[in-house]
Amino acid sequence: MKREAREGSIANIAQAVGGGLMKPSPQPAFAPRRSGEAVTIGLLVAPATLYLLALFIVPIGYILLLSVTDPALSLGNYRRLFTVPLYTNVMLHTFKVSFIVTLSCLALGYPLAYVMARSNDWVSVVFLVAVGISFWTGFVVRTYAWLVILGNKGPLSAFYAFAGLGRPPQILFTSFSSTLGMIHILLPYMVFALYGVMRKIDPAYLRAAESLGASPLHAFRRVFLPLSLPGVVNGGVLVFTICLGFYITPILLGTPRDMMISQLVNQQIEDLLAWGFASAIATTLLAMTLILLAVYNRFAGLDRLWG
Repeated sequence: MKREAREGSIANIAQAVGGGLMKPSPQPAFAPRRSGEAVTIGLLVAPATLYLLALFIVPIGYILLLSVTDPALSLGNYRRLFTVPLYTNVMLHTFKVSFIVTLSCLALGYPLAYVMARSNDWVSVVFLVAVGISFWTGFVVRTYAWLVILGNKGPLSAFYAFAGLGRPPQILFTSFSSTLGMIHILLPYMVFALYGVMRKIDPAYLRAAESLGASPLHAFRRVFLPLSLPGVVNGGVLVFTICLGFYITPILLGTPRDMMISQLVNQQIEDLLAWGFASAIATTLLAMTLILLAVYNRFAGLDRLWG
């Protein structure tokens, strides 16, 4: 009897413990708080979402639709873009100019960014202010400044007349003047991208290399240059991407023979009213830019583009 009573009490205890374990767990006290935070986040994000939807997503969708429906539902606009030599030459010229501008900005911006990153505080501040003033000045103003400088009555012509060199060469409204203007406008982007990376390089690395017998040039080539390559890639992608869609500077300083993609879009809309073909060109330019950024994101990450 005692054994049966003991087994019965053990069974009752097990049932009580099991029933307690099977009871539903109480809801966390902070669940309503999380719900309120989600509503707050949604209200904060909603204006930006609506803004992007109305001014970015919908217009791009409409351009995509026009590119395949105007004047008829087909891919004829894209076929025309990639089969007519005139338009393919414009695309190739755009990439060539963008590549030249990017290399020129790198060649000019790397030494300047190096001096800014390695100099004393006041020297760095002076160069930062100089580059910043150029960056804060509107690119239209800077473009018109080149119109004055390279014009027939500008400082260049005055210098030729003062030096007795005769009539100055025709520089304005050439490929050189257009490229020069774009380099001037995009150089601050390259400098700031390089400076942000170079400033983070510890000078102790160079001192350690020199203490091990490396010359300053060898230490720069084997230590500093590899560490600064992320800035080179960041600045190159930024400058190249912006240059692909440049419009004001080439049309004011350049020549119609050196047309870029953005000028071709403007010509098709304003002169020929070919909205479908212009939409196809714009879509192709957007696709090129997205492919470039996707490749960069695959190997480096877009978050590193801004330092």
